[in-house]
Amino acid sequence: MKVEQVLNCMFSRWYPVFKEVSIKSHIITLPQEFIDYLNADGVVLPESTISASASEEQISEDEIDWNTDEDTSTAEAPSFPEFESRVNYCIKDLSGKVFPKLNWSAPRDATWISFDQTLKCTCPSDVYLLLKSSEFITHDLSQPFNHCEDYKEGDVVNVNYQLVLRKWISINPSMEFRCFVKDNKLKAISQRHHNSFYPFLKKEAPDVVKDIQGFLYHVIDRKFPDSDYVFDVYRQDQGKLLLLDFNPFGPVTDSLLFTWEELQKNLPITGTIESMSGQIPAFRYVQSEANIKPHPYQAFAVPQDLLDLASGEDPNKLIDLLQMKIQSQDDSSSSDSDGENDDSTEHALGVTTHENYDSTPQTRHLTGAEQRTEPDLTADSNIAVHSRPLRDLESENQTDTPVEKVSDLPDSSGNT
Repeated sequence: MKVEQVLNCMFSRWYPVFKEVSIKSHIITLPQEFIDYLNADGVVLPESTISASASEEQISEDEIDWNTDEDTSTAEAPSFPEFESRVNYCIKDLSGKVFPKLNWSAPRDATWISFDQTLKCTCPSDVYLLLKSSEFITHDLSQPFNHCEDYKEGDVVNVNYQLVLRKWISINPSMEFRCFVKDNKLKAISQRHHNSFYPFLKKEAPDVVKDIQGFLYHVIDRKFPDSDYVFDVYRQDQGKLLLLDFNPFGPVTDSLLFTWEELQKNLPITGTIESMSGQIPAFRYVQSEANIKPHPYQAFAVPQDLLDLASGEDPNKLIDLLQMKIQSQDDSSSSDSDGENDDSTEHALGVTTHENYDSTPQTRHLTGAEQRTEPDLTADSNIAVHSRPLRDLESENQTDTPVEKVSDLPDSSGNT
């Protein structure tokens, strides 16, 4: 994969040629201040894009106790009035619902932050929030050529960064496919969403392959500048396909149900269906629920620290976690040890302390016997005192009645 091949897959390069078979879209050049905003840490939306949750008549400033520390710094909200005006115009022109992306990537990894878990945007703040929360967008801005063989770290490649707003349409995910072309020949086709099983694809498979082959031959072939590339299509109906995107033929693109090792070799690939002549490309789709793969973007909704701990990629974080756990256990043991020392001292003296203990004789309610007070232990009795608290022993009328344990007696409330 070379730098020029990556540049050829930029939306603004291929869309003018294939816009008749693709989704209606608008392209907006990103001002430098907006690029700086995307590269900056934190997520702060422009004030003009945030709707007030209540009017001034409902809540006045005097009724709110902000309790703000004067020394606390406040992030300054950015402002892009001209750019935002252009975004609003494009959203309105595209029927009020759009799908955002930059030159190459869409913020698919950030759908967890949207209200409906999709990339559907109806206002500039929706667009900004998705772009700011996406690692895919950060990759586009910082390292789009990392896997190129003719690119070295420090090389400067001039890229005109752009925001692409595409008209939002309802797409059946079972009919999205990724197609791999090598030396201008269709080598492989993969189900686009491999985290789902669609039973009907087995029956539809021959027609899917036939339609994609015809689309490549009649629409794309020789019109795209490279001989190796990847394209995504949506099969609306039999014989009716919609071009969604182009991607570089290399590891920077998700190979889905294939591996780049087998795709890059000049050898036939085993697919789900094959022809006797070997001319039909390999077509892979999920053939049962047991073959479903995890959702490729679920990990992006989990804090990075937890992912590092689970995968063991950052041993320092694991060490820190273990040290915190040990410290917590030590603190707990120390507290328990102090309590045990106090108890042992009391038992050695034959004294049991009780919170809010009243030294006056206590009345105990005995089942089947009259109420009586605790005996006067100073009187002559046959009570044998062992190394246990004095109040734990009792006799009745100073006879040879067996001693009852406190645990066998009812408490002062009458409960056993």
